[in-house]
Amino acid sequence: MLTLCMKQKVLAYIIQDDRLLVFRHTQFPEAGIQVPGGTVEQGEALDQAVLREAAEETGLESLRLVAYLGSQDYDLAEFGLDSGWMRRHFYHLALGGEAPETWLSYEWKPSDGSPAPIEFEFFWVRLPDEVPELAGDQGAMLKSLSNFPV
Repeated sequence: MLTLCMKQKVLAYIIQDDRLLVFRHTQFPEAGIQVPGGTVEQGEALDQAVLREAAEETGLESLRLVAYLGSQDYDLAEFGLDSGWMRRHFYHLALGGEAPETWLSYEWKPSDGSPAPIEFEFFWVRLPDEVPELAGDQGAMLKSLSNFPV
């Protein structure tokens, strides 16, 4: 499988204290609970992409990169999407400032072509016991978080 043919995605596990930031699509509850992330732009470094995507989706500005956790390849057909492959890169980010317990944020340029804005409801869940099942296997690297102090 050639990396050049793959869609490159980044996912952010944003941690503050012992909590993980997750969200739900208020207009599309069937999308499930997710973590921030998105598509890597042409020529963009992965670490820049995860910080950009996390800030765009959450509205948080004081994020810092803690660690790269790894990658996994996915057949898009498994998610009911067009054929092809996607490589997801998982990152541990830390929030350097304060954030509310819950808030709404809006994505103004959805990468899937959906009409904007898309409303997200963000909230914190305690690690590991309160973490719900994350949509699309987004929780695949959560166990790797225990290796990195915040």
